[in-house]
Amino acid sequence: MGISKRLDFDTETNAIGTICKALGHPTRIQIMTLLWKKDNRTCGEIVDLIPLAQSTISKHLLELKKASLVTVKNEGKKAIYSVEVDNMQLLKKYLSSYLSTIEIPEKRKTTILKTKQQFITKKSYLKQYNYQFPDKVKVAI
Repeated sequence: MGISKRLDFDTETNAIGTICKALGHPTRIQIMTLLWKKDNRTCGEIVDLIPLAQSTISKHLLELKKASLVTVKNEGKKAIYSVEVDNMQLLKKYLSSYLSTIEIPEKRKTTILKTKQQFITKKSYLKQYNYQFPDKVKVAI
């Protein structure tokens, strides 16, 4: 049986790792964006804005809560979610410090979102390799 290594990092590094892991899913990023735009939302409000099942949104909210990115306040049967600003400030501080040390030449910078034209180009490129066998006879079923 193998031995796994476990490195001890400082508290801030562990916190950043936990935050980044929690934000490693697009749905969680979208939830955080919605909460950042308007704080104090219920799960039902988030479900109305993101076309996923309520149970799926609840699981994502739980992951965000475990990472201390959201706080939950219970009001009767409703759970009200809001952003944990301190941890977001920690992430902002880390990312701005990290990104200030990196220089990317202007010609190599790309945007995250691709335009429709870029997708069309890729699809047309794939059509070149859509192998067709003209000698084969299609059999009707």
